[in-house]
Amino acid sequence: HARRPSFLPAHAATRSHTQAKMSAEKGAKIFKTKCSQCHTVGAGEAHKQGPNLNGLFGRQSGQAEGYSYTDANKNSGITWGEDTLFDYLLAPKKYIPGTKMVFAGLKKEKERKDLIAYLKEATA
Repeated sequence: HARRPSFLPAHAATRSHTQAKMSAEKGAKIFKTKCSQCHTVGAGEAHKQGPNLNGLFGRQSGQAEGYSYTDANKNSGITWGEDTLFDYLLAPKKYIPGTKMVFAGLKKEKERKDLIAYLKEATA
């Protein structure tokens, strides 16, 4: 029977499954290295090559005010949430054929979950 290392708080072993699976802190690093060249997340921040992602969750694709989307994105009918983002971030061009997003995708499930955890906080 392995003992919990003394430097871990008592509640560390009982963290919820979701918390253990998703880290907004790690997601922030992924966003900075892979997304921030083209996207912003703060309210009122400018669009870059890609749209500002503020208010992303629950919004239909292609709807950020003042950004020029492809018809493919505008007409996809996708509502952004954890599930749709998880699939989209694997392979954007497969998920929305005709999108102008040039990002190849995040193949690692953990990276996608961490990024989504970050986006939930940063875009709210």
